[in-house]
Amino acid sequence: MNRPPRTDLALAVRRSASELGSAISGADANGRGREGKGEGDAAAALASQLTGLDDGAVVALLRDVEHAGRVIDALRVAVAGELAERSRVELAGDSLARRLGHSTPAHLLEQHTRVSPSEAARRLRLAAGLRPRRELGGRLSPPSYPAVAEAVAEGEVGADAARAIIRCLDSASSSADPADVDRAERALVDVARSDCADLVSMHALAWREAIDPDGAEPRDEDLRQRRGFTLGRETNGMTRGTLVLDPQSAALVRSMLSHGTDPGREPQFIDEADERTGTTVTPTPDGDLVETLADPRTREQRRLDVLIGTITAGLRSRDTERAVPTEAAPTGAVSTGAVPRGAATAGPGSLRPMTAVMAVITLDELRSGVGAGWLDDVTEPVSAPTVRTMACDAGFRPVLVGDAGEILHFGRTRRLFSAAQRKALAVRDGGCVWPRCMAPPSWCEAHHVTEWEHGGTTDIANGALLCSAHHHLLHASAFTMRMFAGRPRLLAPPWLDPDQVWRPLGRNRALMTALRR
Repeated sequence: MNRPPRTDLALAVRRSASELGSAISGADANGRGREGKGEGDAAAALASQLTGLDDGAVVALLRDVEHAGRVIDALRVAVAGELAERSRVELAGDSLARRLGHSTPAHLLEQHTRVSPSEAARRLRLAAGLRPRRELGGRLSPPSYPAVAEAVAEGEVGADAARAIIRCLDSASSSADPADVDRAERALVDVARSDCADLVSMHALAWREAIDPDGAEPRDEDLRQRRGFTLGRETNGMTRGTLVLDPQSAALVRSMLSHGTDPGREPQFIDEADERTGTTVTPTPDGDLVETLADPRTREQRRLDVLIGTITAGLRSRDTERAVPTEAAPTGAVSTGAVPRGAATAGPGSLRPMTAVMAVITLDELRSGVGAGWLDDVTEPVSAPTVRTMACDAGFRPVLVGDAGEILHFGRTRRLFSAAQRKALAVRDGGCVWPRCMAPPSWCEAHHVTEWEHGGTTDIANGALLCSAHHHLLHASAFTMRMFAGRPRLLAPPWLDPDQVWRPLGRNRALMTALRR
């Protein structure tokens, strides 16, 4: 197939890519001596020169290349949007896609770019939110999200972050105040200029709930209706299944699996064969024999064994519950069990509650029943009425936070943080507090901000959650952490932050937005 003539814009894009590679690799920016090879040769030269760059140059190159990539991604989305505009349904036979033999703009995009159908669809959806809108009379109006469109075009915000912002604002814009939507858009663009796409998505969800609190309950019900479990046919002795979990179910399952597969705990639900395989006996100099057990199962096997073991315990507890008097059943309004209440009753086959899931919500939202709460290790929020319901159910513990996020206070009588304190830290910090770290609370360790040996208390006001990697980094680096008004802040060393600003830490999603109704 003959290639269409290249436009000045297309040539500029190709020339820019070539010049970027040539500039870094030391080649002539005009490509002299490289005729016929173009940007591909420049990229090859760049790859061969990378090992000769010092650390600062590599980091600078990383940022420059990523910015260039975001600009190219913006152009990809813009071109896809223009293709869709020229292939509108109302154009009928004059549609660009139809004139080139394609049924849809997506198919045209797939064929000419060799991207997957899902990537073509993503580009077209993003373009719809970034380009000017065509009204019914044919007049063009500004983009739905002009701040996002401008930041994407400048290469300041990537496509993934832009999609997260638009997706959440789209779901709220039909019922939210337009001024609130604009405010949320600007705030999210500011976040996206400095943070990763996952954190932007988290902030976007928080803003969605803040500007459209009345939509939380319908969204809850929609997700609940989409839940399901399918069990396939047996093949070669094995049966595959698929779980589709709503946020409430996912939080409970994640908590159960996290507790049961924690590498720091004794192996849970391990059968005799695996126990024999993982057990080693070592003689000591005194002639004693020491047994050690290393779990030989894969992570997937441990998860399945925990799931089946918990189901088995629940089934046993049902039989036990029938055999005990009604008054023996627990009646507490808040339970920490991840198995049915009957599992805590006395008798053969009974099992104590294994774990807990926390639902975090502000006191005002719980009282009013309007707003959203947040579950451990689950991105999607749940409505305030759902939190109320969960507070009466086994396996969930509601935690109320104020505007400053204060939780519990314990004295200096303990060297290690208690389970209750760690839960309180999980509520306040939302996981590892290190900037841009996405480790959930279950992966974190409780850190004494003022060290115990230096007089620091084992207290929520002196604690912060850090994943193992960042906990070690804090102790072994020039970063400094302090508490301000009950919340941790981080000071980077002068060579990383010449302004020496104490940066607030934590990602408590219930407190992410200043806008509340």
